[in-house]
Amino acid sequence: MGQNINRTLNKMHDLACLKSQFCDSLFTREKLRNVRTGFTIVEILIVIVILSIAALAAIPLMSSASSIQIRSAANLIAADLEYAKSMSISRGQYYYVVFNESTDSYRIEDQSGNTIDHPVKKGFSYIVNFPNESRLSKVEIDNVTFTSDKVGFDCLGSPTNNGGSIIINADDMTATISVEPVTGYISINL
Repeated sequence: MGQNINRTLNKMHDLACLKSQFCDSLFTREKLRNVRTGFTIVEILIVIVILSIAALAAIPLMSSASSIQIRSAANLIAADLEYAKSMSISRGQYYYVVFNESTDSYRIEDQSGNTIDHPVKKGFSYIVNFPNESRLSKVEIDNVTFTSDKVGFDCLGSPTNNGGSIIINADDMTATISVEPVTGYISINL
């Protein structure tokens, strides 16, 4: 008989818990129905301010294609001049960078006047033609101050014709790539 009472009490307790849980869930549902949904004006203003700041930060990154292309072309020319200079030093022979203002292109030649193979683009000669490069199509070679439009480097990395410069432009942007006499130091002035 004592067991029956315990069972009955346990069942009553379980029923009371179920009733309590059911009532709590009804109360929570009713409470949630009364809550308004949507955004406050403060939240909307905060989002607008954040989007405005992001847009202002992105505008300089989307600067004109000319400025991006002129920087890329100046860096490319400087890197290729450095490449020709390092080839001269490491191989102990002259290498030349020959510019062609009329076609806005240049190439790297060995001391025999042969265009060398491109070290990365296997099977291609080392010729850079700005009009044919979509990422550099706005760039033009404006002026080359080297004797006969080429600069060579000897086994010490010194330029063969006392240095000079290459001036390139794209729309209203101009860059000058200079090769210092004696040292062969290459610099870019944007």
